[in-house]
Amino acid sequence: MGRPSAVISESHREFISQQKIFFVATATADGKINLSPKGIDTFRVADPNRVLWLNLTGSGNETAAHVLHSGRMTIMFCAFEGPPNILRLYGQARVLHPEDPEFGSLLSLFPDIPGTRQIFEMEVELVQTSCGMGVPLMEFKGNRKELIQWAREKGEEGLREYRSKKNTTSLDGLPTGTVGL
Repeated sequence: MGRPSAVISESHREFISQQKIFFVATATADGKINLSPKGIDTFRVADPNRVLWLNLTGSGNETAAHVLHSGRMTIMFCAFEGPPNILRLYGQARVLHPEDPEFGSLLSLFPDIPGTRQIFEMEVELVQTSCGMGVPLMEFKGNRKELIQWAREKGEEGLREYRSKKNTTSLDGLPTGTVGL
């Protein structure tokens, strides 16, 4: 059975910090549901009811469109090593772009990663853990380097062009709010 909590406890925070991957789910009332795996050093627990994650340029931008439309977000961590555990964070999110006033101060919480596109901030309404006994044991070998290398090779101008072609609307045609590409 899942154990609910209204806040991210110290033990939750410790578990989150040990995970190498997390999953972000968003949706509108209708249309496609988006579920994306995320990695690298892009997640921060800001306080017991607020988390941040640094979003890197990718092939789509569904999360931004969904957050602008409904704000709902679920983030899931699961233990692939050590004791079984799944932790989900449920809440309301907002997307911050480089032109937003607080973007720079929040960006300083993360390492400098080529291809940075947005920061998502989520107010956590519910934390729920469950057993995770069905999650396979897997060994972490390292982060993939291709995304960062691709962004580095594109450069800022190339990334702006890419975002203008691939990141301004969702699969369902919703705007992502990506401006000043």
